Amino acid sequence: MTEQRHSELDLHPIDTGSDEDHANLVKRQQVMRYTQRAGIVLMVVLALGAGRTVFSRVANAQVLEKRTAEQSKIYLRATQARMGGAERVLTLPATLQGYVQSPVAARAAGYLKRWTKDIGSRVEKGELLAEIAAPEIDQQLSQAIAARDQAAANLALARSTADRWEGLRRKDVVSQQDLEEKRSAAAQSQANLAAAEANMQRLRQLEEFKRVVAPFAGVITRRNVDVGDLIDSSRVLFALSQTDPLRVYVSVPQAYAHLVKAGLQVSVTQSELADQRFTGKVARTAASIDAATRTMQVEVSLPNPDGLLLPGAYVQVGLPLSDKRALTAPTNTLLIRGEGTLVATVDDKGVVSLRRVTVGRNYGADFEVLDGISAKDRLILNPPDWLADGQVVTLVADKEQP
Repeated sequence: MTEQRHSELDLHPIDTGSDEDHANLVKRQQVMRYTQRAGIVLMVVLALGAGRTVFSRVANAQVLEKRTAEQSKIYLRATQARMGGAERVLTLPATLQGYVQSPVAARAAGYLKRWTKDIGSRVEKGELLAEIAAPEIDQQLSQAIAARDQAAANLALARSTADRWEGLRRKDVVSQQDLEEKRSAAAQSQANLAAAEANMQRLRQLEEFKRVVAPFAGVITRRNVDVGDLIDSSRVLFALSQTDPLRVYVSVPQAYAHLVKAGLQVSVTQSELADQRFTGKVARTAASIDAATRTMQVEVSLPNPDGLLLPGAYVQVGLPLSDKRALTAPTNTLLIRGEGTLVATVDDKGVVSLRRVTVGRNYGADFEVLDGISAKDRLILNPPDWLADGQVVTLVADKEQP
């Protein structure tokens, strides 16, 4: 109560009648007000500073927590296996062959009179290659012609005799037995004439064999005789090869045999013609595996209109093979561990699952999957070695930067 009264006296001083004292009192009151205001402002500033510090620390903690969470995430890329094997070219050695290769021999025996074509000559079907001198065949043909004329004369006489005996028989001058004998003689003469004509035709055809002609269009690859050589039916005079198209026989391993079908286009290269590539087509396959070599023989038809490729040349045949039923995946999805060959799959929630796979053919960048996954599974690309089952990862696209 006393303090309140003193305070009231201080706020409302009693006029003592002195102006100087009154001025000092007013000045002291103003100073006290300024001091109180300054204290209040200072308290507010300190409170704001403390609040800002607390807010900054909370924000920094949240940022740190967010960065820590971001850095703890595992960012990986994923892909999917696809149906249809990656196309690859299987290159196999082969030897070119003429589409038709035939030794040309003579049917007639004699001496070589002349030859008209040498090795490297291109000939057309029916073109003359050589002539043979065969005087024995000429004499036999002359004899056969004479025998045929003799048989024709005998037939004419037998028919005339049979006709006369037919008239005598109608007059009952001769017996039926005599008439039958004359008819039989005429029939025998007819048969003798047919035999003589057949022999004559045989010798005439044999006479034509003195001219050795090309059985088909091609190139003479070998000449084995010269003028004056004794010729018989067992001796080969020429070797003829058809060079357009050519045949190429390829032995395809059993692992790829089921991928080769008739009509498949292939490429053929020759080391001496490095800047050129020739295109052929599979004409047919053996449709069976050779038990000795475990390969299937494949025949390729190769056009050769310019004659650049030569029969007997060593070539490389490229077979483009692709199995549409095979499941393939990138090679960089594999994990090689002690428990076997694995791939890491990831579901929609980002949970990792390690699966064991059976690897088939290796195509380099891709491999064939025989068992373990399907085309719907998402596979992690370049999986880290420490990746384990149940880990949660974040998938990103190729262009995204985590």
